[in-house]
Amino acid sequence: MTETESIAYDVVVLGGGPVGENVADRTRAAGLTTAVVENELLGGECSYWACMPSKALLRPVIAQADARRLPGLAQAVHGPLDAPAVLARRDEYTSHWKDDGQVAWLDGTGADFHRGHGRLAGPRTVTVTGPDGTVTTLTARHAVAVCTGTRAQLPGLPGLADVAPWTSREATSAKAAPGRLIVVGGGVVATEMATAWQALGSQVTLLVRGKGLLGRMEPFAGELVAEALGEAGVDVRTGTSVESVTRENGTVVAVTGAGDRIEADEILFATGRVPHTDDIGLDTVGLEPGSWLDVDDSLRVTGTDWLYAIGDVNHRALLTHQGKYQARVAGAAIAARAAGGPLLDEPWGAHVATADHHAVPQVVFTEPEAAAVGLSLAEAEQAGHRVRAVDVEFSSVAGAGLYGDGYKGRARMVVDLEDEVLRGVTFVGPGVGELIHSATVAVAGRVPVSRLWHAVPSYPTLSEVWLRLLEAYRDA
Repeated sequence: MTETESIAYDVVVLGGGPVGENVADRTRAAGLTTAVVENELLGGECSYWACMPSKALLRPVIAQADARRLPGLAQAVHGPLDAPAVLARRDEYTSHWKDDGQVAWLDGTGADFHRGHGRLAGPRTVTVTGPDGTVTTLTARHAVAVCTGTRAQLPGLPGLADVAPWTSREATSAKAAPGRLIVVGGGVVATEMATAWQALGSQVTLLVRGKGLLGRMEPFAGELVAEALGEAGVDVRTGTSVESVTRENGTVVAVTGAGDRIEADEILFATGRVPHTDDIGLDTVGLEPGSWLDVDDSLRVTGTDWLYAIGDVNHRALLTHQGKYQARVAGAAIAARAAGGPLLDEPWGAHVATADHHAVPQVVFTEPEAAAVGLSLAEAEQAGHRVRAVDVEFSSVAGAGLYGDGYKGRARMVVDLEDEVLRGVTFVGPGVGELIHSATVAVAGRVPVSRLWHAVPSYPTLSEVWLRLLEAYRDA
């Protein structure tokens, strides 16, 4: 192991996924010298094993389902998907798991890239062990930003490692559809991958410990997605735990709590995420290795004046777009503090991530899609808000019928009765992912219901569901 000279920067970013890239972009735009350290592919989980490949797999599934709702087109898409073509397009969207383009982009920002394993080595200090074993020490005048994200969590089942289970990485990068696939979990990864691989030719069994799918959303979201998965051929089993897993002569055998024996070619565990902080030197700055990092609203780690934790590692909102939002906020806060200027830290100010608390949007790209922002009815009530939920079926909207025959979906808005603003909105149905930003604007902007009456939806579009929701609230 050879140690090189120490290099000083204004900011050192540990982790080169979308969050780290956005921190670097903002600090470089402010004129601060910045280094980015990444041990794997620059661009991170989202670019190669999560957002991009999963959505590339799902887009043909959703497009085919939409086409099948339209007479005159349905007959043309009657057959199965061309799985090799879908997988080839997926490979294009991951740049064939090469990061040359991302490296060129980062270079264009003026930030320096250090490839290797980065670890904190005390306050404002990061050591980078390169692929050849060379160790470089980076020091930060103003800030170190931990943007190392999360990794898949596997259950503590005996012998699981010998089974070689899939995690989200294998599920999004597999080179062919397994004949039979068991998916364990009921959240976003589980439902999206069950949707994708069933359509690509696998026989999928979905095992859910809880009583329904998508437990963080309104109950009807999981119900409609479960119904559609069943209609597509997925064997959905709720209230089902996995007690043991073995691989016998290449076949995976899962035994449930009820004693059922399920055989498959592969098994995917989509059972949560843990912070990727176990080997980044947290102990050298008095923090617990492997822990989530607590931060204030400017994303600075509690008890420090130089360390930031941005994105999934702070456990505020485990979503790429929310991490990128935090990165923009943190980058601006780092720059403001470095310049000795005022910090705009009032709620919704430029240097605080207020939306993490009130207006987090998410789209689940199943068929149908499920999209939500803000609080569910249960969450709003648990938080002590006096609220009322208003539900409408998309069948009341002319645009839904035009979108496709037999369109099925539901919308809910949760209204705060104290000041008549929206606490949360949920849409479930084909194409609703493109509706959620309107709801995000309404929730983040605390737009009063009285003003929403004057936001006229175009006819005949799915957006007219807003009018139906407002009418239902007025008439209740």
